Parts: sequence; C-alpha cells; structure tokens
Amino acid sequence: MNNNKRAGLLGRPHPLERKARRELGRERRADVALDAHAAVPQASDRGDAIGILTAQDALRLPELVPIRHGRMSASPFTFYRGGAAIMAADLAATPTTDIIVQLCGDAHLSNFGLFNGPDRRLVFDLNDFDETHPGPFEWDVKRLAASVAIAGRNNGLAQEKIDRAVRASVKAYRTTISELSNLGPLAVHYRRLEIERVIEMIGSHKQRVRVEKLSTKASGKNHLRALDKLTAVIDGRRVIVADPPLITRVDDQLAEQIPMVIEFFDRYLATLPEYRRRLLERYALVDIARKAVGVGSVGTRCFIVLLESGDGEPLFIQFKEATASVLEAHAGASQFEPGQRVVVGQRLMQTTGDILLGWSHYEHPDSEDREYFYFRQLWDGKGSIAIDLMGGTELRRYARFCGSALALAHARAGDASMIAGYLGKTDAFDRAIAEFSLAYARLNDLDHAAHADAIASGQILAERDI
Repeated sequence: MNNNKRAGLLGRPHPLERKARRELGRERRADVALDAHAAVPQASDRGDAIGILTAQDALRLPELVPIRHGRMSASPFTFYRGGAAIMAADLAATPTTDIIVQLCGDAHLSNFGLFNGPDRRLVFDLNDFDETHPGPFEWDVKRLAASVAIAGRNNGLAQEKIDRAVRASVKAYRTTISELSNLGPLAVHYRRLEIERVIEMIGSHKQRVRVEKLSTKASGKNHLRALDKLTAVIDGRRVIVADPPLITRVDDQLAEQIPMVIEFFDRYLATLPEYRRRLLERYALVDIARKAVGVGSVGTRCFIVLLESGDGEPLFIQFKEATASVLEAHAGASQFEPGQRVVVGQRLMQTTGDILLGWSHYEHPDSEDREYFYFRQLWDGKGSIAIDLMGGTELRRYARFCGSALALAHARAGDASMIAGYLGKTDAFDRAIAEFSLAYARLNDLDHAAHADAIASGQILAERDI
C-alpha cells in the first residue's frame, strides 16, 4: 500500500516507510557527496575568530570575562570548548546535507557524561544544551570528531592513534544510526545507554575498574554532597559560602537581584507539570548565590539556589542565563525564547531528563529588556571523565561511546532512516570526517595562538583561576 494514501483517524497521511526515507537520504548524496565533508574553510576565507569571541563578551558580566578568556587560553582543547561560535561560522561555510535534526550545537567530548535518570540509574548521554538548535546532523558529528582530534593532539598522542579515535567516534555514530533506523519511534524513545552497558563495552579490566569508580563517584555527587561542599552554618543559618568572584552571595553584593529571583521563580514553576510543582512546594527557598561555571559559559549569569524541606533535607537548583544559540546566525532564529529553547532541545535529545527542568524570564521594570534562564538540579549524580588524562585506547573507546550517544540523540529528535540512507554502509563518511577533523584541529591551533597573542598584547584581559 502506498503510504501517501494511508490516512489516520484525523485524515493526516502516515509518515513514509523506513525504506522510502532511507532512499530519500541516499538521494542527498547526489547534492552533497560523502567525501565533500572533508572540506574545511581556508584560513584566508574565515572570519575573525577573535572578533567572534570578543563580540560575545559584550553580553557577559564584565568582571567574569577575564576568567572566561583565562580558562579558554589554557590549551587548544579548552579554547575549542569555548569557541562554539567560531566553529558555527565555519560549519555554515561547508557543504551541508540539509537533513535536519535537533542539534546539541556544542557536542564536544567534555559535553558528554553521566547523570541520574528519574529512576536514579546512571546513564551516559549529552549533558549540555546551551547551544541546541535545529540544523544539519553532520554539524554535531563534525564538532564531536574535531574535539577528538584536538584532545588527542593535546594529549601528545601519535597521529595514527588520533585518527583511529576520530574514526571510532564517527563509525559508532554511523552504525548506531543504522541500528536505530530499524526501530519504531517508541522503541527509540525508550533506548538509553546505561552505565552497566558502558562498562560491558569496555575491553580491559583496568578500564572497567576505572569507570566503576567514576560511576560510584557520580552516584555520590548529590544534594547532600553539595550541601557539605558549598554551604556552612553561620549564626544559626545555613548559607552558601562565598568564594568571589566564582561564588558571590546575593545578599552581600547582589541584593538588587532578589526581586528578580522571586518573580521569575514563579514563572519557572508555571513551566512544570502540576505534580512537579507540588514537589517543589514542599521546599522553602533558603539562600541564593551567583556561581561561575564552565569554560565558554563563564560570564553568563548563573545562580544556585538552596532549598530545604521542613526537616532540613536540601535541594539545590541551578538557574542559568540562556541567550541565542550560536547556530541561529547561520540556521535561522529559534521559534522559542532562549530558556525554553534549551529546555525543549534537551527534552528532545536526552534519553532521560531532569525532572525539574524548566525555564523562565525576567522583565526589567524600568525598560523593555528581558533576561532568559533555564532551571535544572545541581549535582544530580553528574560525573565526567578527565579527557586530558586519556591515552590512545581510552580516547578511542570514549569517543565511541560519545558517537553512539550522539546518534541516539539525533534519532530521538530527527529521522534516523534518512540519515542512515545518506551515510550508507561503507566507511566513506568516516574517512571524510577524519580528514576534516585533522584539518580543523590545525585551524583551532591557529585560533588558539591568535587568542594568546591578543592576551599578550593586552587586547584581551585574561585571568587564570584553575
């Protein structure tokens, strides 16, 4: 039966069968051949990378901007982590398939990790969605693969080992997408990469032990641990301890923000289902502080909120400023306000999400300006792997996990059958992306050196804090 003639109860046609969608993907190769993805922009044709970075500074807290540049300057890999806007401009100049998915927008190695699902089981997945936005699937794949190449170079690995790790990430993406393309939408929705599966996929006993230790550490990274690390009892009251400029207490220096917090906290609650709102009603807001986080995110407004139940059980929530995705300048404006964009993208892509994920905005009383935020739990079983300590085998296996997790995210939020049809069954795409990644690592080295020169000349102020 022709799918176009099959109608559902509401008279809408059924989606095309998998076979037809795969064929549509295969036909895209006529416009963008697989080997075309090896291309990177010529250095002379690129925009001003340092100008792109400093343009972002205008939207950030001035006192934290030097810390952002200090963290980015530490190595080519940390520079790459903070340079999503630079790569977005570069990707827009490469051949694109126009096979659209919900993109992470910043799918580098350090933006994958462990966290607790609602059932308190650890899963491995993407864990940063500040730049999420619809776009061509290969942009995320290139961002991930280039991060593997840059991390390998940063760790002093031989080129052969770097190439194997990059190809492992892309092959894992391609083969996982192929597998998922044979499953129904609901089966894809329920699929997730649990920590037990990660341990099972690891070859050596030594590495299994290391990951088991990491999972134990992640499980212990909870609200009670945050309470011990971030707070103290002062004059009989539990408060967040200041550590300026990284942690600044609201009632010490940011008292003018308190009305904003109360107002948009209510807006946040309105984005949650009723049963989640009732859960939060069992807690009272105790303290608030501003906290600098990440590398590229430093300078955006980020706060941590301590809540307590009637018996003193803690709950930490982080609310973080959301701005336009770096992809929007190249892929079109989002249909959502920035905080909602992050939340919708995360819910689309993650296999299992934070039960308290929501968004809000604050309207300045004396102007038409708005500030946008999204909310999530702080330290809810989160764990990350130290990329800079990885040898060749570890990097290759970790890159493979990341490639599989990215494919699952794209399958949840896009058309796995069309992507699988485009990629085919050979390693042609793997080889092209490996070539792209090596070339892009060289461009990143040039940008990192230019950033260092700008710091040395005083054009950019930088402060090392870690």
